[in-house]
Amino acid sequence: LRHLVSLSRGASALNHAQRRTVRRLLTTFSSLSASNPSSGLKLARAAAKASVAGSLAFALTNTFGDCKAAKNDEKESFPNLEEYKKFHDELSKKYKNLDVLPLTDQSLALHTIIRDRVTSRDDFVFYSNRVIRLLIEQALSKLPFVSCVVMTPTNAPFYGNEFRERVVGVSIMRAGDSMVAGLRDVAKGVRIGKILIQRDEESEDKQAVLSYCKMPADVARRSVLLLDPMLATGGSAKLAIKVLMDHGVKEEQITFVNVVATPEGIDALFREYPKIKMVTSFVDPGMNECKYILPGLGDFGDRYFGTEEDQHGRKTHTYH
Repeated sequence: LRHLVSLSRGASALNHAQRRTVRRLLTTFSSLSASNPSSGLKLARAAAKASVAGSLAFALTNTFGDCKAAKNDEKESFPNLEEYKKFHDELSKKYKNLDVLPLTDQSLALHTIIRDRVTSRDDFVFYSNRVIRLLIEQALSKLPFVSCVVMTPTNAPFYGNEFRERVVGVSIMRAGDSMVAGLRDVAKGVRIGKILIQRDEESEDKQAVLSYCKMPADVARRSVLLLDPMLATGGSAKLAIKVLMDHGVKEEQITFVNVVATPEGIDALFREYPKIKMVTSFVDPGMNECKYILPGLGDFGDRYFGTEEDQHGRKTHTYH
């Protein structure tokens, strides 16, 4: 409550809509019984109904500490590299079309940087791009190839491969746009489709709602890399896959490319679309009651594009 009061007084730090929201939250929270164990969740819902930005709602909810892990027996994190590997291996065995990038000391270091809440935005973008580049290369390796032969400058034949189908990247806006540059860096002239899907924060299960869609005319004849860095409940990804199939794309033509996923999201995706392929760099153990990934890395789009409320990150990471 003291935190809310301090926010309401910090007029220069909040815009008009946010100040109005904080005042509403003060009224709502004051009416809640201190003994009510779900007060934090009610606070988050009140914030959503007041149209507060998701990052502010997340910060306020965490302040009161009532957004707990979905299941008490689930871990929020693992203590070392070997435990993460074991967890990832179990999931890969369970879902034959799931490809989790090999976890090494280096890849764990990259994730440590982008998950650190005090990492600067420049470093978050730089090291996220490194992870995304690895993901894109791995996803391209899963596409169908055909054998071919070329002549080298020494007039000797070289027997190799070439892509059997053309590729299109489809980003789930806005966070998925962060992965487009990584695809263009390795797939020259690749065409890009856009899907805008937003979560209805007022709904109990954060239902995904389609707002915009634009696809290349020949998308149905191409292999599709569906780009979205975060997979929580799987609602947005499932809706995006449905949109692609409505445009004539077959399940087996779709590869979902993702930075951080949850077991719940993976299960929801493969239960409904078992023929798709998925490439991710990391699977986190679960989510809290507000459907935020734990341990997660925050709002990927906000941190990547610099639109988060809190721009306090100042920590930099170098090799010297």
